[in-house]
Amino acid sequence: MTSSNPLRVGLIGAGGRWGPWAHVPALQGLPETQLYAVCTAHADTAQAAAEKYGVKRAYSDVKAMGADPEVEAALVAVRVPAHYALAKDALEAGKHVYCEWPLGANTKEAEDLAALARKMKVHTMVGLQRRASPAYLYMRELIKDGYVGAVLSVNMTLMGSGVLTRTSDRTWQRDVTLGANTLTITFGHVIDALCMVVGELTEVSALVSTQVPQWFETDTKKYVDVTSPDNIMIQGRLEGGAVVNACVGVHPYHGSGHRFEIYGKDGTLAMIGGGEAGQEAQRRIVGGHKDDQALKELPVPERLKWVPEEVRNVGRAYDVGQMWVNFAKAIRTGALVEPDFDHAVRRHRLLDAIRRASDTGQRQKVAL
Repeated sequence: MTSSNPLRVGLIGAGGRWGPWAHVPALQGLPETQLYAVCTAHADTAQAAAEKYGVKRAYSDVKAMGADPEVEAALVAVRVPAHYALAKDALEAGKHVYCEWPLGANTKEAEDLAALARKMKVHTMVGLQRRASPAYLYMRELIKDGYVGAVLSVNMTLMGSGVLTRTSDRTWQRDVTLGANTLTITFGHVIDALCMVVGELTEVSALVSTQVPQWFETDTKKYVDVTSPDNIMIQGRLEGGAVVNACVGVHPYHGSGHRFEIYGKDGTLAMIGGGEAGQEAQRRIVGGHKDDQALKELPVPERLKWVPEEVRNVGRAYDVGQMWVNFAKAIRTGALVEPDFDHAVRRHRLLDAIRRASDTGQRQKVAL
């Protein structure tokens, strides 16, 4: 595919956070894509967004955008509770669809969207963008090539900060039923990356907890009740037999960040830093074997970095841009692409198993 035939994308959620922050610079900085249309809830905000980003068409109705034959793919980048209805409208219009993660507010919504996508015979992608991260791709390659030999155990931690306070536009995430919380988003992204590198979990024990039951809204000066979890701890076993320990938490102050360690019969491999979205440049890979005196840095090869320098320099756009390169190529060639909506269903089901394990206190089998 050349820049003379870029994939024409319609952005649903042009007035939000993640779409403008991450997707817009990616779509506008890649030769493979063109931000062709924008859609928001109101005509005036849609027109303002179109003017801001210099795009050709503005819509305040998803079905109207779906009727535009020039729009080839729809990007759903809005709050999670709206994913299902908007993605469904785009699929029914015959558009290829990239939807942010989580795909639905629950597994049933994700299953329905995946089934509809298969029926419509369109390409889909869900925004688990670590799957296009150069650093994670390199770790997967090293494991596949036998850098550590047979994997024995895996340890992953991601400790964040700031759980006590939020602005009021973000406290909607306090309601666990809305599907956007530390378990589904923060943990969902890193556990998907872990599975990408070392393989799927087959069984899991878990503790999912809400340690801070109220958040303070810094702008309204009010406290709001919270049902969403802020600490997730799991132990499990991979399909290859290795054992896994993973812990993700959001704490009041000074979270220690991210570390992802893989121990094998022939060596050790680790990623240090870069556990959150937009932190590709902070992901440092180190490894070592029996006779090495210390772990040494393993630079990520340039061949795994598919986006231009200008996109890499916008941190949030880096691995998102890598995803769009893959998605556009798949649409143009008819090839399969990951992670699609069927993959999203698998990840939703893993999170369901983790919830069941925590609720029941019993180890759960994970359907592969």
